[in-house]
Amino acid sequence: MKRSAKAHWEGTGKEGKGHLTTDSTVLNQSQYSYSTRFENGVGTNPEELIAAAHAGCFNMKLSFLLTGAGHPAKALDTTCEITMESGSITQSLLILNANVPGIDAQVFEGLVNDAKLNCPISKLYNTTITLEYSLNN
Repeated sequence: MKRSAKAHWEGTGKEGKGHLTTDSTVLNQSQYSYSTRFENGVGTNPEELIAAAHAGCFNMKLSFLLTGAGHPAKALDTTCEITMESGSITQSLLILNANVPGIDAQVFEGLVNDAKLNCPISKLYNTTITLEYSLNN
């Protein structure tokens, strides 16, 4: 399996602008710029896209693990916060609110940690990955 996206940029780093397009066209010439990355401009930025990818990948991996353990989730809601300092991504924080009926808390914790370490996006990162979670069962 291969997936791809295209980035186009015009101008300088600070005054320039660009757009991102994915093969699926979920992003279709979606605007990004200095102001969308380092200020509060309208558009997207690489860190926001990384956060979405990590949250989505983690949820899917955890869902597979829970189902395999005989405890399919009713709902998994994960927020990912990417921290960038001095030009490097220094942390990815996953914040999970899970509704998994009937699961033992220790079993759940083990599966959550497995998903944190082994989802493909986590494996890609060269940064600290932290996790906070709450379980409703």
